[in-house]
Amino acid sequence: MNASPSLSRRHAAGSASARSLLFTVLGEFVLPAGETAWTSAFIDVFARLGVEEKATRQALMRTAADGWLGSGRVGRRTIWRLTPAGQRLLTDGTERIYGFTGTAGDWNGRWLVVLARAAETERPTRHVLRTRLARAGLGSPAPGVWLSPHVERLDDVEEALAAVRTAADPQVFIASHVEFGDLRSLVRQAWDLDAIETNYEQFLAEFGGRQCRNPLIGTVELVHAWRRFPWIDPALPDELLPRPWSGAAAARLFARRHARWSAAARAEWLELNS
Repeated sequence: MNASPSLSRRHAAGSASARSLLFTVLGEFVLPAGETAWTSAFIDVFARLGVEEKATRQALMRTAADGWLGSGRVGRRTIWRLTPAGQRLLTDGTERIYGFTGTAGDWNGRWLVVLARAAETERPTRHVLRTRLARAGLGSPAPGVWLSPHVERLDDVEEALAAVRTAADPQVFIASHVEFGDLRSLVRQAWDLDAIETNYEQFLAEFGGRQCRNPLIGTVELVHAWRRFPWIDPALPDELLPRPWSGAAAARLFARRHARWSAAARAEWLELNS
């Protein structure tokens, strides 16, 4: 096993692959009580989600190879547990996922502003810079300019810039907008709010009227669909949001459905691992 995990946080919150679904299941069922899980439980649940057994086993093995999972043998069966690094990764992720409400609280009008631009010839650096600042919730209204209304994310920004500090020569400011220009127009240049709104509307349509026959599968699908929003939605203050905006309604729906289904889902998961 690797000494340190190599799987990116972006992948851990990424597409609907077997490994991405695995992180959803680990965060929802394995992390909360620091428990273990049988290979057979993952295979059962993933099969009901349309994932083949081979893909499930590969996801487990690759996640273990990357340092997020450890395994052991009990007779002929394999049991899995999160490594300390996996626990830290998923704890950070679940706090952001379950605490996300789709809107910001009171805003004092201050902005976190980053000036950072790597040379055209430094394509890997440009990619890392763009990816990490976006993951920290910043948007870019113009080349080399990044901003967020969340000044409390300064530590996240400093961490994001650490790997490219020399190549990108970043400057970080806390600033206020004084006058001139429309702030709503600025944020539309920085973030694709129309695309985010479309995703929220799709989430509401998918889960708004759903009748859940199997709480375990319903919970996995619900959490997996919701988990991308804390990373794509910058959680702008209300005065900067377009109309209509469905973020708060989607967050309320997520909370209601999760509260309704999660206990039964948890009970079934425990039964599969008994």
